[in-house]
Amino acid sequence: MTVGALREPIELIQGAENVSASRQRLSFAYLGPVEWDNMGDVRNGLWVHLAPGTDWRFVDIRMPGAVTLILDGGSTALSAIDAPPLAHAPYRPVASWGQTAYFDLSVQTLKRMASSQIIELDFKAYSVPAVRFTAGRAAPETLMRYLHARGY
Repeated sequence: MTVGALREPIELIQGAENVSASRQRLSFAYLGPVEWDNMGDVRNGLWVHLAPGTDWRFVDIRMPGAVTLILDGGSTALSAIDAPPLAHAPYRPVASWGQTAYFDLSVQTLKRMASSQIIELDFKAYSVPAVRFTAGRAAPETLMRYLHARGY
């Protein structure tokens, strides 16, 4: 099986509306597309890692509806999937105490991500409906290069 992935995952920063002066260590989120090619049987997924600080307690990100992808204001709930067993994961978790999951990702959604001005992830937390994380401005270009490298 061959695996396609970015060199490094894309970092998302916690939105200012979720930051308060009393919070000690902020949370971060990361995402990265993955392509698994098993002798022509190609499957895509989205690797997501949530590195919680002391600012929020998050629900299990594999739970249905726990993670929402927001592209230019339009939202899509992500569905967790099981990744194929591999000797090495395509990305390394940033925080050993964090949560990592793979989500179903169509090529169409990946193309929408690459053409979006704003890429965000909402994670359900226990004390608020959701905590929002936003990717930097270079994320769409990074995803577009990934798409071209994979032949999409």
